[in-house]
Amino acid sequence: MLRGTRRLHLSLSVALAGVMVATIATGLATGGGFRERGDDDRDGYAIGLWGDMPYSDLQALTGVPNLIRDMNRQDLAFTAHDGDLKGGNGTANSLIPTTCADALYTQALGFFNSLRAPAIFTPGDNDWTDCDRPSNGGFSSRERLDHERQLFFSTPFSLGQRRLRHEVQTEPLCLGVNGFVPCVENRRWTLGGVTYATLNIQGSCNNLCDTAPDPAEYTARNLANIAWMQATFQAAQTRRSAAVMLITQGNPGWDLSDGTRAPLRDPKTLVQTDGQPDGYHDFLSALRDEVIAFRKPVAYVHGDSHYFRIDKPFQDASGRRIENFTRVETLGDNAPNGNNDVHWVKVLVDARSREVFAYQPQIVPANRTAVPAP
Repeated sequence: MLRGTRRLHLSLSVALAGVMVATIATGLATGGGFRERGDDDRDGYAIGLWGDMPYSDLQALTGVPNLIRDMNRQDLAFTAHDGDLKGGNGTANSLIPTTCADALYTQALGFFNSLRAPAIFTPGDNDWTDCDRPSNGGFSSRERLDHERQLFFSTPFSLGQRRLRHEVQTEPLCLGVNGFVPCVENRRWTLGGVTYATLNIQGSCNNLCDTAPDPAEYTARNLANIAWMQATFQAAQTRRSAAVMLITQGNPGWDLSDGTRAPLRDPKTLVQTDGQPDGYHDFLSALRDEVIAFRKPVAYVHGDSHYFRIDKPFQDASGRRIENFTRVETLGDNAPNGNNDVHWVKVLVDARSREVFAYQPQIVPANRTAVPAP
């Protein structure tokens, strides 16, 4: 590496560190009274959902710090980033890390640990399955996921300035570089009468297409995901939870309506119809059975296709809407428009209410560009 480049990276690291310190200080100074909550404390609370960012220098250096300050001003029980720490391909001459080099994950860890509330993260395809693209550095996807497991998931606690203890999928069911390893990125916790879980489900056909498909890795992780999802519903039943929320990255596609953003799928059979490899059918079939049997509210949070929506796309085998299921797609990046398009979703959680979850998109005032804040 050239000496001048070294200086640039050092300066960038110092600048990013300054942003993190400023964000932490702002959060601690302006935050409104974080309160610890227990599993059986059924008072209402709020959580923050975000993901698919940052995708540009503007978003990493300005947008995400603004978002973190906005979250830190609010009393959130936890936050969750649903994957994709960068864009799908590296960007030439970027000031921030845009390939899958170690600096990318170090930057993300700084963001997560500047959040005042416990910070949850589930990996995204742009930060591991797609790392084998030449534009991303031509890394081994399995090795990059191993690295994420070591950096973000080495303890049973969340990230963030306050930590939340998790149950962890410790059985060696997933495939790493050197064989089977624990799927430690899959987490579960119960808070205020609601059971939550993260699942490592990806875009790019869930690692069955793109630059270097890996059917063996997919098969092992898919079985692990199904087992973790089923165990989550069992735990929710045992704990008499009022609802379940699952947090993932990939948009599996739910029906035949949205081929520009997700796989096309027969909503009755759940068979993919667009000719691409289907990395989701078996999981969706198992999920449908669990949702119907659970009967109470189930929220399925994902990113991936960068289109904010809250809807009910899941159908049963007869084509009837599954009423207790809600899909939540977070406010992801929209880098092509050149905007600082970095926002989040606030979820009000009340286990004593009929629907349990109420959703509020949070448009960060400092990140508004098309229509400035009043």
